[in-house]
Amino acid sequence: MVLALKYRPKRFEEIIGQDAIVKTLVNSLDKNRIAHAYLFSGLRGAGKTTTARIFAKALQCDHGPTSNPCEECENCIMANESRHIDIIEMDAASNRKIEDIRELIEHTKYKPSVGKYKIFIIDEVHMLTNEAFNALLKTLEEPPEYVKFIMATTDPLKLPATILSRVQHFRFNKIKNGIIENYLIKILAIENVEFDEEALRLIIKAAKGSVRDSLTLLDQAIAFSKGKIDLDSVVDMLGVINPEIINEIFDAVKNSDKKRIKEIVGEIKDYDIESIIDEVIIYLKDALFEGSLPLITVQRFFNIVADVKELIKYNTDNEFVLTLMFLRMSEAVKPHKIDDLIKSFEQKIDLNTYKPKEEPVKIQKSPEDLFKELILKIKEKDIELGVCFETSVKFISFNDGVLVWESCPDDTCKEQFKRFFSPVIRPIINEVFGIGTKIEPIRCEKKNETTSITAQQSKPTQSVLKDKSDEVVNKVREIFGSDVKIEKIVHNQ
Repeated sequence: MVLALKYRPKRFEEIIGQDAIVKTLVNSLDKNRIAHAYLFSGLRGAGKTTTARIFAKALQCDHGPTSNPCEECENCIMANESRHIDIIEMDAASNRKIEDIRELIEHTKYKPSVGKYKIFIIDEVHMLTNEAFNALLKTLEEPPEYVKFIMATTDPLKLPATILSRVQHFRFNKIKNGIIENYLIKILAIENVEFDEEALRLIIKAAKGSVRDSLTLLDQAIAFSKGKIDLDSVVDMLGVINPEIINEIFDAVKNSDKKRIKEIVGEIKDYDIESIIDEVIIYLKDALFEGSLPLITVQRFFNIVADVKELIKYNTDNEFVLTLMFLRMSEAVKPHKIDDLIKSFEQKIDLNTYKPKEEPVKIQKSPEDLFKELILKIKEKDIELGVCFETSVKFISFNDGVLVWESCPDDTCKEQFKRFFSPVIRPIINEVFGIGTKIEPIRCEKKNETTSITAQQSKPTQSVLKDKSDEVVNKVREIFGSDVKIEKIVHNQ
């Protein structure tokens, strides 16, 4: 008989690594506070289905509900032999349709034949279709008093929120390696099988927290090793890299021994690269918790591993990928301690004769030069705006962060200043004269007077031009030639 079935727990106290869940279920049985529906979720091989069967037996026992089934009554015997007529197990992976759930609901209408309850254990419940879940909702929320549901899943996130809200949810944890190791040692002692501790730890590591997987691999190792489980036989059986080789290659990485790195990669290149990377990750995790590598180094190594995982998708040359990974790691170790950096600096530079390079003294610009620079920068942004600013604004002074200028813009430039002062001119002033520079403009009275005079004289000037038009035309032809064409444009006032 295989170990996973032979040593399957039959009582609550035999369940390992799930103390909080066991305690809660035991208390609910002892105090007769039984819910109508339970959900057990967690990693495969963590004990979900086993716990469901023990709980169902505890409910059906002649002395139950009790946390200590008698194991002698007919109900307990039938439950242990998986033939209890009122404990109905259903695999939702193969019975996932709405018709299967309707058949299950039909069974809930009939009272138990032998036991006290009619118990439905639905394994891999997340595989049910949406229609099947919807059909189950009402019955799951308000089943008859004699009906109990126990559901198990490895992926509770796939269950609808409406289902989760109707059940008591128990999350089964990944079982610690130390607990599994003690459990396997007891079984090996009963089976009278010799073993190496390193070989046993490798089996547990490969099982990744699953008790059932650990027992399955242990069964396989007993058959493979012919009586004694040693490290070499387990390595060959699992097809994984020996952990000692991982230790060797990281010693070479720490010492930047590139020759040794290439030699080891040549030895392991034919192994499954995914399993090698898994072993590297396990090594780094252990190194982090043990403190044998600095945190910053472990972080760099993990970044390199992440890059390599991407590279594997595009490159199947294991030797190249592994060599690249470990050589990069050897370079990542080189960021040295501060003492090493200082020593290196002292070797390159003689501190006794070293003189720091003198920075050139920056020449302070005059306010007038700064104003010219302001005009140039405005022109770079917008030439038309820059010309307006240059012809309309005259620098007066700049003292204590206050810039004084005389402003004499015409109507066109005024419009330009209104539109572009805040988005263009103001930021350039802050850049040239400093942030927070205040501006005090002085209005140009002379411009106003000139404008007034021009307005008064505009009509006489136009009449004079009209009177002397022939004279002007002759003068133009004298300068540009007699063939020049002259077009007169009349502006309506």
